[in-house]
Amino acid sequence: MALDALVGAGHDVKLVVTRPDKRRGRGGAVSATPVKETAARHGLTVTSDPAAVTAAGAELGVVVAYGRIIRPDILAALPMVNVHFSLLPRWRGAAPVERAILAGDRTTGVCLMDVEEGLDTGAVYRRAETAIGPDDTAAGLTARLAGMGAELLVRALDEGLGQPVPQAGEVTYAAKIEPEDLHLDWARPAVELHRVVRIGRAWTTWQGRRLLVLAAHPVEAGDPGAGGGATDRAGSATDGDGTDSASRASAGGRRPGTIDGATVATGQGGLRLELVQPEGRRPMPAADW
Repeated sequence: MALDALVGAGHDVKLVVTRPDKRRGRGGAVSATPVKETAARHGLTVTSDPAAVTAAGAELGVVVAYGRIIRPDILAALPMVNVHFSLLPRWRGAAPVERAILAGDRTTGVCLMDVEEGLDTGAVYRRAETAIGPDDTAAGLTARLAGMGAELLVRALDEGLGQPVPQAGEVTYAAKIEPEDLHLDWARPAVELHRVVRIGRAWTTWQGRRLLVLAAHPVEAGDPGAGGGATDRAGSATDGDGTDSASRASAGGRRPGTIDGATVATGQGGLRLELVQPEGRRPMPAADW
């Protein structure tokens, strides 16, 4: 989105650096990154070698979600700015959008910052804020922030960067999302599990096989839709280690991990499943599953 915005605003993009083509999907076909495809659409030169920017004749480098450390010698040769999807210094690092959702943050934003050797430590030229809605997903929020970041970048370049302001406040780090971060531990409150679902590819196990929970929403323990009738109980979801979480805690008279219809009891309230994907199958409505 930032690349489209730069070209659309008339900026001369000398070179685009993105990751190498890689094999994707079950067929193993080699495919380009979306950035490379966008560059090709605009007729721009593309490389996977970041050192190539030193000879490109550019005045400024723009970094957006590159995901790799840029060497000091490259930074010394070409000043760079980074479009970072958080309100720095909160959530420096690899997964700022996901960590903001998991933490229950009510606001986030975009910072246009100076790139230096430290991890997202550079001074900030401009920033813009946005609210995080209770149902915002990581994918949707990232898309919104990308649009905000592109607008912020173009406006800054058109008006002049000015002097950046050093970061101030409590520093937090957004570590990369690991598979265990996406594991649904039914002993946790439903509102926290809903956040896990919102960042994408949340999982549990059902009868020994992995089940992805792609969409869900929390319900109160007293909500009629939260279930609770023993005769409707279909079974129990389990933790990743195979331990039945229903044996570990209780919530509102139902054990966490117990399924009633499409609602799973949690440590506090219930999580009503909406869209799931059983192992080896396509996504489907939870009611059909």
